[in-house]
Amino acid sequence: MSEQAAVETTDAVAQRTLTGRVVSSKMQKTISVAVERLVKHAKYSKYVRRTTKFLAHDEHGEAREGDLVDIAECRRLSARKAWRLVRVVKRAEQA
Repeated sequence: MSEQAAVETTDAVAQRTLTGRVVSSKMQKTISVAVERLVKHAKYSKYVRRTTKFLAHDEHGEAREGDLVDIAECRRLSARKAWRLVRVVKRAEQA
């Protein structure tokens, strides 16, 4: 029993997680998440904001546009989708 628990915690630690904002939730069971990061410019040493979009699997359709979400790496589910929704961190304000 303890060996199985140790394997599960090792797998959980190795999983890569990111936090980003949902930019599209129009697909069935799929959301598009924009993740921003700061990269230092090689010549000017100024930090530049870079954005990468990931497709993530949203089984229950709980995320909406504008929500702040955590996504985790998983097995490839389609040609571009290799992430899954872990949780909704913060809901977007309704306009």
